[in-house]
Amino acid sequence: MSQKILNSLQRITAKYIGNQENVTLDSVSIDSRSLQNGPHTVFFALVGAHIDAHFYIKDLIANGVQNFVVTHIPDDCKEKANFYVVENTLAALQQFAANYRSLFDFPIIGLTGSNGKTIVKEWLNFLLSPDYNVIRSPKSYNSQIGVPLSVIAINEKHNLGIFEAGISTRSEMDKLEQIIKPTIGILTNIGTAHDEGFASTEEKIIEKLKLFEHAEVLVYHKNKSIDALINPEINLFSWSFNDKSASVFVSKNNVLDKTVLNIEFGQNHFEIKIPFQDEASVENAISCLMVLLYFEYDAATIQNRMELLYPVEMRLKVKNGINNCSIIDDSYSSDFQSLKIALDFLESQKQYKKKTVILSDIFQSGLATEALYAKVSELIISNKIDRVIGIGETISAFKNKFTNCITFENTAAFVADFENLDFGNETILIKGARSFQFEEIVYLLEEKTHETVLEINLNAISYNLNFFKSKLKPKVKIMVMVKAFGYGNGGLEIAKLLEYHKVDYLGVAFADEGISLKNGGIQVPIMVLNPENTSFSAIIQHQLEPEIYCLKGLYAFLKIAKKKNLEHFPIHIKFDTGMHRLGFEENTIDELIAALKGNTTVQIKSILSHMATSDDLELMDFAHSQINLFEKLSSKLMSELQIKPLRHILNTSGISNFSDSQYDMVRLGIGLYGVSNDAEEQKQLENVGTLKSVISQIRTIAAGESVGYGRRFVAEKPTKIATIPIGYADGISRGWGNGLGFVMIKNTKAYIVGSICMDMLMVDVTGIECKEGDSILIFGENPTVSFIAEKLNTIPYEILTSVSQRVKRVFYR
Repeated sequence: MSQKILNSLQRITAKYIGNQENVTLDSVSIDSRSLQNGPHTVFFALVGAHIDAHFYIKDLIANGVQNFVVTHIPDDCKEKANFYVVENTLAALQQFAANYRSLFDFPIIGLTGSNGKTIVKEWLNFLLSPDYNVIRSPKSYNSQIGVPLSVIAINEKHNLGIFEAGISTRSEMDKLEQIIKPTIGILTNIGTAHDEGFASTEEKIIEKLKLFEHAEVLVYHKNKSIDALINPEINLFSWSFNDKSASVFVSKNNVLDKTVLNIEFGQNHFEIKIPFQDEASVENAISCLMVLLYFEYDAATIQNRMELLYPVEMRLKVKNGINNCSIIDDSYSSDFQSLKIALDFLESQKQYKKKTVILSDIFQSGLATEALYAKVSELIISNKIDRVIGIGETISAFKNKFTNCITFENTAAFVADFENLDFGNETILIKGARSFQFEEIVYLLEEKTHETVLEINLNAISYNLNFFKSKLKPKVKIMVMVKAFGYGNGGLEIAKLLEYHKVDYLGVAFADEGISLKNGGIQVPIMVLNPENTSFSAIIQHQLEPEIYCLKGLYAFLKIAKKKNLEHFPIHIKFDTGMHRLGFEENTIDELIAALKGNTTVQIKSILSHMATSDDLELMDFAHSQINLFEKLSSKLMSELQIKPLRHILNTSGISNFSDSQYDMVRLGIGLYGVSNDAEEQKQLENVGTLKSVISQIRTIAAGESVGYGRRFVAEKPTKIATIPIGYADGISRGWGNGLGFVMIKNTKAYIVGSICMDMLMVDVTGIECKEGDSILIFGENPTVSFIAEKLNTIPYEILTSVSQRVKRVFYR
């Protein structure tokens, strides 16, 4: 593999500048933060709208990386490493992956479509892995970057590949086709995803079909609109529920909680059962069935394997654990590539210094067992894992390759010895193949709470952060607000992610919020925006940075700082430019200057103000008056004190509406969490928080019977009522009850009846097929927090920050 990586690298269109012609390379990286980077890594310095990896080359060289693909060599890195200089590093990564793919000759299944790609890929892996050594895209790595990284993981032992390809606009699939070069194509469901990137649905289908231009066969759901667009030279293997001209004709019926599929394939007639009834799962299962038929599996094997299909968990979840632990739940897969991803995620989300990995036997690596566990050991060492708990006969046999490692032959043995294992104050990655049933381990380690959860999408937070970063001018810094428990989403976990993304500052309202983050291990500078004089000693002790907004506070802080013999302790000066909430007013600036002139106890790190109308374009004149006054006051302070601190006045709305006033830094707040006051901008942000619960009980009441306190709902006819275990103590406004608000059950609105109770609410589910234990959605994609806020005549901030901390937060990627 090492020689193949080097050969593929040397074939890209590049100018080589270095002094080591023969190097050993065994990995490719695009993430400067990964602890897996080392002397045998080739690093592609990608340049995006939000970040330029060239800035981190110096640090990577210091960490031992010696081989880089770059658009230019940073001045302070010349002659310190080997460089391949290219016009575009992403194009070079794609060319490198295409070169690498060309070195292997075995069947490759390529999947594209709007929905179902990852599900079909995971199911095919399950169905085919007893007979093949499968390499597949990890998680949903199907983008212009994800596909090359997936393909580069192929090694000599693999004999079947399954790769996804996802596109969002024209001209992207041509590049992915060159990298994947599928021999077998699968077109999954075509839906509305990424419609905005194409002129029409027809154009989107044409673009997706480009993946199969050189495929031997295309598997798809026969459809006249698709048939008209397919290259007639491609061999088609189609299926249908109603068109007998398809290669395979399928009919179906439901039996209990399963679907029975009757298959007619040429002269072969047989039936299979699958453990799903929803339309999407049935179609995805048929796509897998088609591949088994194409591979000429017999009916009995197909029947046995298809009945064992399972729900696919595509998310890494972060959960609170027992004994002050943080749990990363990746308990449904165990292969080498996804282990690398999970370890990077562990590093970005580690809440505690101690890191433990609970790991099952690794499957489908394509490597000899000895070599595989040697590489796993290298990963564990590079990621500085403190303890390994191995479960499985194979990993137990290679226990000596790990330090501080205990092993168990199976999950049952681990469970039996659980009381004797010491878990506390650590971050635990639980990573196991599905057959090991590691969900039992997750259950043991997870903190027990009620069934209402707020799911936080960490990918969406990253996306929204980068969206606003793309609006900034070069060198403008960014402070992100994580006050009020991260706007209700969870302060420490989000702060960890923001630190991983190298934001410049975090902002909190009060000292105790900052202290909590510091105690959680956050190293990013933290500004306290509303410090009380009584908190100054604690702020100094925990190396927080206070905003000073009045003379009384300034004198109090200077007195304490002097008493502690501080030198150049960072503070931030706030001016009141019209918000009239906190800040030095214009008539106090001379006394402010006098108090600070010549004072070495403190150092002014920034000067700031706060806009009152940045989100209201009808009040532009007032906003500009604030900016003008800020310019005047901050310039005077800087001139008189002969200093050049950071200046910042823009909040989330200001970033979008007043780009000429970004100064040296901006403050991102509610926008990070997917909420904007601008309707067009809102469409571009991703939803972060989804509040879910379950149905506790269902009953039918007769006409004339009532529900809840005060009999505020009286049934006019027999009515089916479901009780949900969430109420105003969890943050649901009582105003959302009595028929105004609703929850979503099976994508159907179920209106809230009667008054919302402290711990429960009741909804009308008449006409909705549901049962006790079914999941319900309170807010997320629909209804959004903005929609609820509008109906309640309030703002999204209030909806988000009202969610009680007794509601469990589940973080996932």
